[in-house]
Amino acid sequence: MTNFYIEYEINGKTYREENNSSLVSVEFDGERLRAFINAAKPTSVKKFYVQLPQKYERGMRCFVNGYQSWTDSKEFDIDGKMDTLTRLAEFSYKNAFMINSGLGRAGDSFYNEYPRKKGVFYGYSYAYLRKDDEVKLFASLSENEGFTIIRFDAAQGFVRFEKDLEGALINGKTLVADIAVLKGGYDEVFDKWFELNGVQCRTKERKCGYTTWYNYYGGVTQSIVERDLKALSELPQKPDIFQIDDGHQKCIGEWLNTNKEKFPSGMKAAADKIHAAGMQAGLWLAPFAAVKDSFIYREHRDWLVKGKNGKPYPAGPNWGTFYAIDFYNKEAAAYIKKVFDVVLNEWGYDMVKLDFLYAACVVPMHGKSRGRIMCEAMDFIRECVGDKLILGCGVPLMPAFGKVDFCRIGADVALDWHFRKHMIREDVSTPNTVCCTIFRRGLNGRAFLNDPDVFLLRDKNMHMSFEKRKLLAKINGMFGDLLFVSDNVSEYGKEQREVFFDTVRKKNVRILRAGISGGDIMRVDYEEEGQAKSFSFNYKTGETL
Repeated sequence: MTNFYIEYEINGKTYREENNSSLVSVEFDGERLRAFINAAKPTSVKKFYVQLPQKYERGMRCFVNGYQSWTDSKEFDIDGKMDTLTRLAEFSYKNAFMINSGLGRAGDSFYNEYPRKKGVFYGYSYAYLRKDDEVKLFASLSENEGFTIIRFDAAQGFVRFEKDLEGALINGKTLVADIAVLKGGYDEVFDKWFELNGVQCRTKERKCGYTTWYNYYGGVTQSIVERDLKALSELPQKPDIFQIDDGHQKCIGEWLNTNKEKFPSGMKAAADKIHAAGMQAGLWLAPFAAVKDSFIYREHRDWLVKGKNGKPYPAGPNWGTFYAIDFYNKEAAAYIKKVFDVVLNEWGYDMVKLDFLYAACVVPMHGKSRGRIMCEAMDFIRECVGDKLILGCGVPLMPAFGKVDFCRIGADVALDWHFRKHMIREDVSTPNTVCCTIFRRGLNGRAFLNDPDVFLLRDKNMHMSFEKRKLLAKINGMFGDLLFVSDNVSEYGKEQREVFFDTVRKKNVRILRAGISGGDIMRVDYEEEGQAKSFSFNYKTGETL
């Protein structure tokens, strides 16, 4: 039996209805669930969900997709428990100082409560239950009205589809939830989902390349770029893309104001050198972010997203706290368009890595939910970029489907391989990003090409063994199609060069199954050139078995 619950407000009065309402209609034919809200006047919906009974069996596993690119995402034993912040840590993160810093805004903890019970799991846009090789996929066909939160409850025996409609005004008959329920093999159900949602991957071309970030971080300079570019250009097989990451700009928000001390010749000259070396040029930007030092904060505070107190809303703690730009503001939108026009057409960059994109939807506004804002933000970004390449990052994934060419599907890789419990779910973490790389593989080649983040083979400025570095490279090469390093390859030895070329080489690999068993042990079964193979490792430590 299908159940629903709605809590809504009209003219300041709150109403609650369950399973019987002229406001709500639900259709379900066993494979597709559609829920409508028919509001005769503008209605603010505080809470809405549709619930189906679900039988949970011993040995069943569930996957829940995290809020955005960096959020940990993996399969769980159905009687297991999601790893959450301790109550003390959660309390400390939510004190006034931390809130004003923007800490935690990259995730959903500021508006959604984590489950603390065994057998209760939740994720965004899509999730599945798996028993051996049989998969039951629950997947949204549209996030335009609001994010879909899918919640499994093994103890209560249901699966629930919640809609984050905060901030939205519903008027007239509105399709608020459109969910596919599909059964079959792993690839079978993902193929069917993308057939139903009509999304097509913008590119099928696997790319390899280089980014400055994971060796130099914000300390990148023109001389470093020229040195590492020269080393890459001397390889017998050149990478496709050379990307300059964060650090080239004067400050966050002032993308056309280059840091002249670091890049005295400017960013067009850097792109020209990359092209002369036979590679495409990529540049990092965070188009919806601005810090207090920026001219945006000083002179155009009306461009910034405001909180309930009317002040600019902290969207994250990075760079000493940054603020979100309201792209619905016409002047702000014109500025963002100008930035892309200069970077792509005057400076000549071929790809932009767009980071911290979640900032666009941290606050429901203009009568729109977070999900609608994020979908419209990605439409706006694609309009600005035109036919050039986009690498999306720090973004709720479904709004990016078909809009970006490549997308990060895990947390930032750390320079070590160490699992930290009870951290925010968007924490920099090699174990977390490896899990995301493996368990979000269903999106690769369907929604976009997956970017599993970098693999690192260098010896300097590293804190994991070479065996672990090789394992990371192997996983990225098998499960991803945008393969970046962040090394000065002139320092590679023979084995490092061999691993590099083997990693980026396209192989005929088919993943048969992948999962966690025995607590922390990840096992991957696959076929390579028609030959059955497998490998196992402890995903928390990186030790191979």
